[in-house]
Amino acid sequence: MAAKGKGAGASRIREARRRWEKEVLSPVTARSPERRERFESTSGKEIERLYTPEHLEGIDYLRDLGFPGEYPFTRGVQPTMYRGRFWTMRQYAGFGDARESNKRYRYLLEHGQTGLSVAFDLPTQMGYDSDQPMASGEVGKVGVAIDSLADMEVLFDRIPLGKVSTSMTINSTAAILLAMYVAVGEKQGVPADRLNGTIQNDILKEYIARGTYIFPPAPSMRLITDIFAFCKDRVPRWNTISISGYHIREAGSTAAQEIAFTLANGIAYVQAAIDAGMTVDSFASRLAFFFNAHNTFLEEVAKFRAARRLWARIMKERFKAKDPRSWMLRFHTQTAGSSLTAQQPDNNIVRVTIQALAAVLGGTQSLHTNSRDEALSLPTEDSVRIALRTQQVIAHESGAGDTVDPLAGSYCVEALTASLEREAAEYLGKIDRMGGVIRAIDAGYVQKEIQDAAYRYQQEIERKDRIIVGLNEFEVREDGPGKLLTVDPGIEKAQRKRLAELRRKRDRSALGAALASLEKACRGKGNVMPPILSAVRAYATIGEISDVMRGVFGVYRGKATV
Repeated sequence: MAAKGKGAGASRIREARRRWEKEVLSPVTARSPERRERFESTSGKEIERLYTPEHLEGIDYLRDLGFPGEYPFTRGVQPTMYRGRFWTMRQYAGFGDARESNKRYRYLLEHGQTGLSVAFDLPTQMGYDSDQPMASGEVGKVGVAIDSLADMEVLFDRIPLGKVSTSMTINSTAAILLAMYVAVGEKQGVPADRLNGTIQNDILKEYIARGTYIFPPAPSMRLITDIFAFCKDRVPRWNTISISGYHIREAGSTAAQEIAFTLANGIAYVQAAIDAGMTVDSFASRLAFFFNAHNTFLEEVAKFRAARRLWARIMKERFKAKDPRSWMLRFHTQTAGSSLTAQQPDNNIVRVTIQALAAVLGGTQSLHTNSRDEALSLPTEDSVRIALRTQQVIAHESGAGDTVDPLAGSYCVEALTASLEREAAEYLGKIDRMGGVIRAIDAGYVQKEIQDAAYRYQQEIERKDRIIVGLNEFEVREDGPGKLLTVDPGIEKAQRKRLAELRRKRDRSALGAALASLEKACRGKGNVMPPILSAVRAYATIGEISDVMRGVFGVYRGKATV
């Protein structure tokens, strides 16, 4: 595979293909036409009937693929990949209050999960306490309710933070939750420099695709770079950001858009950290990414490979990073929640298995597999166990991890990898010409591109150009859903009662001093993480800390895009 495909060899292949099309293919298609005129991936990208070495012309093995564990990391970020150890198996979980979620975490760890992944409820994500009016009806519904350090202590009770890696899906309030995690570690006797984990901390994709933002972009970016600097010195094993394409894809983007808009956000974070005075190699190795595993199997494998190669080139050529670790795109994958159906939910087990296998063959570092009932409710314990067993079967029984990058060299996979890289690079060039991703977001460009792609995809489903099994074809009459997990509505009342008790018991003088110190830091130019940590230790609530920052930074109002 290389430029060797050019010249006489390429001519012979083209000549042989034309003969095959005339003598073998044409008589067959004349008698029995193909199922459709054009085959497309979920991204709308045409899938060729046949891939040959012609599609690899211009691809140089050493330049474009290389070997695993070295630039450009197309074939993986580790030399041995899963022959050394399997990916981290994380099941995203959290609901109700801290006590209920702690039970689920310990259940998952007992059944072989190798890392925690915490889901927070909407009030926690938006910086509201459980007793604030904006939180009414949402406490504990889509994740665990965390109001203060007291809740975090319960959440991680009997879970050794020095041994377990924890991922927290939190963005606007990431600095506060990270401070709480550090404080819980202190109480367990685990120093900050021994903590392992990740905070999502990706605010730009909130403006693009998800909406759980609080502050305007400028102070939000400051919070992110303050976290970079704080962790570099105090929590060096921590992944300070998980730059997320997952939510971009869930909003309806194509695979190429998922790569492009995710990496555009990554470029913005790297530039912001450099502008804040950090050298690129001092923080870049702790950047992590988060991608979606969608339905078109081969395109998804190619997507992960293309993203790795493109990011390596960006870091080496654009930002002049010298440390090879700074060139690596390390990522977590979650199977596509938007692909799950409420109809015939057991079909979701099959969808998730295929998506998870794509993530593994694409070289993911950690993986969450969705549960069969998540289109209907939060998953039950039985559903979560099946989802975890899916990963374990792939790991221990399929042999998919026994060789590194096993689909490398496939004419189809390599052609798709190169095509996705080119398309994503074109998007990045356009965003650069607009002045960067923040300006592109402000102009509504990124949002509009995703909306258009989502609309096209939905039209395909409604026209039955795209079959979703059990949804628009192969439908059956179904009884109502079986046993589903429901969050006890009494949890909100109990959470508010515990919060009132906390407010009565804490040292008001220490609390006032900590919040005043935080406000001063927010108005100044120093790092806000130390005063946030002090406020957390004084049992300030997430709402109180967020309100201080709202008072200084203001609140962002999103713009409608049509």
